[in-house]
Amino acid sequence: MSRLLPLAPPRRRARRRARRLAGITLIEALVAIAILSIVSVMIWGGFAQTTRNKKRIEGDVERNHEVQAALNRMARELSMAYVSAQLNPNPALQTVQTAFVGTDRGSGDRIDFTSFSHRRLIRDAHEGDQNELSYFVARHPEDSSIRVLARREQNRIDDDPRSGGRVEILVEDIQDFELEYLDPLTGNWLSSWDTTQGASGQPNRLPSQVKITLTIPHPRRRSRELVYGTRATIPIRFALNHAIYNP
Repeated sequence: MSRLLPLAPPRRRARRRARRLAGITLIEALVAIAILSIVSVMIWGGFAQTTRNKKRIEGDVERNHEVQAALNRMARELSMAYVSAQLNPNPALQTVQTAFVGTDRGSGDRIDFTSFSHRRLIRDAHEGDQNELSYFVARHPEDSSIRVLARREQNRIDDDPRSGGRVEILVEDIQDFELEYLDPLTGNWLSSWDTTQGASGQPNRLPSQVKITLTIPHPRRRSRELVYGTRATIPIRFALNHAIYNP
């Protein structure tokens, strides 16, 4: 037999109905706002951290691309290096001199050479595919505390293959730039090369390979460094014009 429960008094039922219709209290509203604020801060912090990571990764990728592009450009232009054995017998009338000069300067080596890598960008310009190129370490024009890898190009070869032309910054903020040259006759790596010094240098011949090493500081940890490297193979190892010089 079922048992009937007594009904709540009318006043109690009225108070319950009034609370249901009254909404939330001030304390409940404050608790809800506090919870919403905490969740919003957590979400904003997550997005902010993601944005910082994105900028850091993009900076690393851009820096790596800058260095890799510079190494590829140096390797390509060095692979087109050449020297010529043909010289004017009268030094006073000599207006063109080809050369391949690699100078050991410790942490900031320099190389000056003539190459077939020039590209004519202006129509009907009186230029050929030959040029003078240099790679060396210099101080930043706006901040002398920063070392940069600079590139010099002169689109016409003159009697001084180590000066003239236009200089541009290839890589900013570097630590070391080192070059080594593989002698095809001895198989040894040399720290310098000079085709202009006669018997004391390497006249009328070029190295078979050039080893390029570029060191830059770590983008976030200045106590660390990043080392990049590549090699350039030079197909033309002996001076041109075999009618005068035959290896």
